[in-house]
Amino acid sequence: MKTAGMKTARMKSSRMKGGSLRWLLIIILASCLSLAGLGAGTETASAKDGSVTNLAHLNFLLDKVSPPVVQGHNTWRLSGQPDLTMPWTYANALPGGSFERVGGGTLDPATGHYSQGAYNTDDVARAAVVYLRHWQQTGSLSSKQTAYQLLRSVAYLQTSTGRNAGNSVLWMQSDGQLNPSAKPVELPDPSDSGPSYWQARTVWALGEGYAAFCRTDPAFASFLKTRLGLSVAAIERQELGKYGEHLVVDGKRVPAWLIINGADASAEASLGLSAYLDARPQDHRVRRVLAELTNGIAQLASGDRQSWPYQAVLPWAESRSMWHAWSSQMGVALARGSQSLHRPGLLAPAIRQSVSFDTTLLTAGGPDNAWYPTPVDTTQIAYGADSRLQSLLSVADVGHLAGMRDLAGIAGAWYFGANRSGAPVYDPATGVTFDGVQSDGTVNHNSGAESTIHGLLSMLVLDAHPAVRDRAQQVARVQSRDGLKIVEAESATTTTGTVVTPASAWTGESQWSGGSYLRLEQGEQATFTLGRASQPRLVEPVSWLPAYGRSLTVWQQGHRPLGVLRHRVGAQGISAVPGALLPQSLRRAVSPAGTEVSVRARRGSVQLDALIVRPMVSRMTLTGENGRTELVHSSSWRSERTAIGFAGQRATVRSYDARGRLVGSQQIPGITKITLRGGGFAVALAGIGS
Repeated sequence: MKTAGMKTARMKSSRMKGGSLRWLLIIILASCLSLAGLGAGTETASAKDGSVTNLAHLNFLLDKVSPPVVQGHNTWRLSGQPDLTMPWTYANALPGGSFERVGGGTLDPATGHYSQGAYNTDDVARAAVVYLRHWQQTGSLSSKQTAYQLLRSVAYLQTSTGRNAGNSVLWMQSDGQLNPSAKPVELPDPSDSGPSYWQARTVWALGEGYAAFCRTDPAFASFLKTRLGLSVAAIERQELGKYGEHLVVDGKRVPAWLIINGADASAEASLGLSAYLDARPQDHRVRRVLAELTNGIAQLASGDRQSWPYQAVLPWAESRSMWHAWSSQMGVALARGSQSLHRPGLLAPAIRQSVSFDTTLLTAGGPDNAWYPTPVDTTQIAYGADSRLQSLLSVADVGHLAGMRDLAGIAGAWYFGANRSGAPVYDPATGVTFDGVQSDGTVNHNSGAESTIHGLLSMLVLDAHPAVRDRAQQVARVQSRDGLKIVEAESATTTTGTVVTPASAWTGESQWSGGSYLRLEQGEQATFTLGRASQPRLVEPVSWLPAYGRSLTVWQQGHRPLGVLRHRVGAQGISAVPGALLPQSLRRAVSPAGTEVSVRARRGSVQLDALIVRPMVSRMTLTGENGRTELVHSSSWRSERTAIGFAGQRATVRSYDARGRLVGSQQIPGITKITLRGGGFAVALAGIGS
């Protein structure tokens, strides 16, 4: 995972497939209750109960394959049940609304093989989680059977003997042949030669599988427990031997024991470990592994309410400059881990992330693929949207924080139109989740396994929270947003500096916004226009911070000083390059009285990428035929008076503090001034669910 350019490695290993591009839905104690007496359930949207989960398209993606005999690859009762169930990786849209199932990479017509493969472990494992949760939530016996078959497939893809035991091969061809070394190259290569995302997702599926089958099929559950033990042993061997050690990344200490140095991969493994531990609390080995992984995840919480990344848990220990929406289930892992381990302290960073970062993300535009550290990739996919929704609802349920459900109603509306396209990306009638919304607002109408899976995981958690589901469906059109924005440094109104366009926008661990930057030598200056505003704004200049750099810049608004910045980080450590592209907070907010800020290089040379500009109070408004929702969020350290509500329309306003606790609820007749707690948020609801 660390040998290629980091952007490439993270993208490949995340299984972001051709434009398709991580809370459990119910307490897993219910997993160990017999389902005797439950009906077969339903797999499609039900007009009677308002459910939106429809497995039809995922069912369409499933296929059967009979693999050849391969040393180190076997599964439950393979000799008597030689067929394995696998979801195709992609589904390309065809005229008339139908789809064609295809694999990854280039197809060789002579062999029928793809350069990657037809099926992959990532999607097999996550599809198993969908059917497990659907069975547990609805009692569907067909979903139970499909989950059983998919778990057999997960186990087959796992290497069971030799030095790579407990890891997994990623790709399989449509004839059942494994492809350990895909083209383009996946890391690790061969794919079972080290820790990986697909190893983490295997743990996720096996853990939830054990919890679901432990009473209904003890023999199969025992097999899953054995295979989970193989994966846990691999994690111990490859990662947890370093528990308690720390690495240095551009002057910051980070945990050395996370799976592929990722809080994101470790979080998805933690979901399976939490589910397993809830069903088998006496397993002290798994308890220790879960505790160590979640401890490491919590250590990657960063920033504060006024400093990037605004209390988010960063996904990757090797970069201080990287956050992505896909696979960002760190909040879920911390919430579930706090419950399974009886360690309330693990929940605290997840709450802070929800209150501070998720509100920032929502008001800025939604679950963007990549903030590196500015929003350099504003493509949005179901994997990212699902990760945010799952995190909010897990924190809500474990922490008993109703405000997170209010936020989840906004986040879940992404699927039904509250996205850059303005159109739904999930169809309850067909179960199709499109492969995402591009930066320009166009929709990728393909519907591969990853998008389908995470769309369904979102629908399941929404069906488990009907009030949130109804709000997300019926108030799902973005009317306005006023949140984080970017001013490119190269767009300076006046400057004596030089615009530089590097050969590559990728720095090795982050990315230049807009592909260029403004270089200021000592004594040079620049002025930037921020536009008009009615409230103070927080400005964070983003610049290249060299290791042990000595450069200084002075920032002003007219003659009013805003702050002096020292452009430096500490030792490189394990990061890809010395130095880091990072935002820095100015000492004072920008007054609404002016529209411009200026900078002068007092000492040395500075590479200025952009300005992150945030209103002290961010907001967004959603509308629908049956209601309206307004979110306001404070980045201030003190309480602020702010307006909320809708002209001429009654609404319920609920206010929350920086810990997500309810501090007030009131009915208002229209637009009304309220006191917004510092770092807190408020939600106004009119119409349905208000």
